[in-house]
Amino acid sequence: MANQGLPAGYRSEDAERFAPETHSGARSDFARDRARVLHSSGWRRLAAKTQVMSPTSGTDFARNRLTHSLEVAQIGRELAVSLGLSQDVVDTACLAHDLGHPPFGHNGEVALNEWAAEVGGFEGNAQTLRILTRLEPKRFSAEGESIGLNLTRATLDASCKYPWALSEAAPGSAKFGYLADDAPVFHWLRSDAPDRQKCAEAQVMDLSDDIAYSVHDFEDAIVSEHIDPEILTARSGHASLIRTVEAWADGEFTSDELGAAFDRISRSATWLTRWQGSRRDQAQLKNFTSEMIGRFARESIKATLAMASGSLARYGGNVVVPREVEAEIAVLKGIVAAFVMQAGRRQPTYRRQRALLTELLYTLWESGPSQLEPAYAADYREATSEAAAKRAVIDQVASLTDQSAIAWYQRMCQVPLV
Repeated sequence: MANQGLPAGYRSEDAERFAPETHSGARSDFARDRARVLHSSGWRRLAAKTQVMSPTSGTDFARNRLTHSLEVAQIGRELAVSLGLSQDVVDTACLAHDLGHPPFGHNGEVALNEWAAEVGGFEGNAQTLRILTRLEPKRFSAEGESIGLNLTRATLDASCKYPWALSEAAPGSAKFGYLADDAPVFHWLRSDAPDRQKCAEAQVMDLSDDIAYSVHDFEDAIVSEHIDPEILTARSGHASLIRTVEAWADGEFTSDELGAAFDRISRSATWLTRWQGSRRDQAQLKNFTSEMIGRFARESIKATLAMASGSLARYGGNVVVPREVEAEIAVLKGIVAAFVMQAGRRQPTYRRQRALLTELLYTLWESGPSQLEPAYAADYREATSEAAAKRAVIDQVASLTDQSAIAWYQRMCQVPLV
């Protein structure tokens, strides 16, 4: 069908909604999508969900999922402009990409996935689709079922980082994009899409997430003094660090590639050689993050446009990230992993968080729907199978913030948390 006031490269099918709507006013369909995400309760909850360090940890500098998502959206919007993509579609996908993350970040995701193993598992990106198309109430079908925010096809597809089911995931991977009972809306949004291929907007969202994650988590780790720049500069244990980064990258890069990437990053004029927290130090660190974001984005834009033969919109082309940039992103991520996420002193905290969520899940399951919030209690009562009833409990716990998960645990499990 012809373009009806849509950005160049987009068709009317891209602006279709699962349930048709009519609107007055000047806002475009894609801009309306963005507003719906920003006004959603799931979006507000991101302010109290872990990015790398929990909002309950006592630090008020570190990013949470909401501030991270805003930064991802800023990067994504700039990339969209340069690549000729809809800014609103990319922006909304970036804002929404972490809606499905449970309390305590990826650590919480592990706990929920283990508990849900026999009923389809748990994956934050699949949960994002579930929230957008089912759990976040805005529109209902003619049959009276919630269809979530009822976003356009293009926006939903752009939010889908892993366009396949768990049964189709790569061997050894737990990454998937939808649950079995969300298959109808997934197949609708993927209408005519190449199998397992992400649209260009989703690729931009994914790259923006990687850039923000690598650079800003590194910044947070410096400020919170989990990483000492003097140790990095002095190269004490450098070979061991590179091996850790290589393992974290799951063998995607050789130690030589990662060592060369570290060298390129550390030659930056804004690279910190010490951290005392002065305003000068803060400014230098901020300029380092700006330099890295600019470099990663600029090189990816240049490589992508060099390969483009027309509009990239939807499935018109792919985002190209140079190998050197991928290695530099992996180095920054791996350094944070080595000093924060894999640090021995953090492991007891991670174990407590997983145990808390697991016990809360079991307790709520044994209690039935009586302790669930009304919407999830209704899902539980209307469930036609044990798996569907368990999914209502999983959806409830996944919706909680870090602090509310702790509060629910203290109340439900009657164990004081010290």
